[in-house]
Amino acid sequence: MSSCLVADGEPGRVLGLIDDESELWTAISRSGKFAVSVLTPADQQLADRFAGLLPSPGGLFRQGDRWIDTPFGPVHGDTWVGCQLADSRQTGWSLLVEGVIDKIELGPRAEPLLHHTGSYRQLGGR
Repeated sequence: MSSCLVADGEPGRVLGLIDDESELWTAISRSGKFAVSVLTPADQQLADRFAGLLPSPGGLFRQGDRWIDTPFGPVHGDTWVGCQLADSRQTGWSLLVEGVIDKIELGPRAEPLLHHTGSYRQLGGR
């Protein structure tokens, strides 16, 4: 997913831009649901593996020890959102996917992993 936005409302929604030829879209379109995990700064290597910047021996979901199977798909860590697919449409070179939030799991409060202008950042600009 190249971009992700959470839209407040009742119900809340998640919007994301993905490649319409990706394995992710194939899985979402088959199951009608998906999960979004919130990564922390400790997860930079995992993020780079999913971005295709680092090798992933054995597959992407074999990396790390914090994977949990859920009805929405595998999630990493303690904070995640489970969604039901609501809509999708071609937007530019990407597919805009909209999901209705069905489940929210909040783990201990932690700083999120942020990527901006080609590098990882921390809140507060550090």
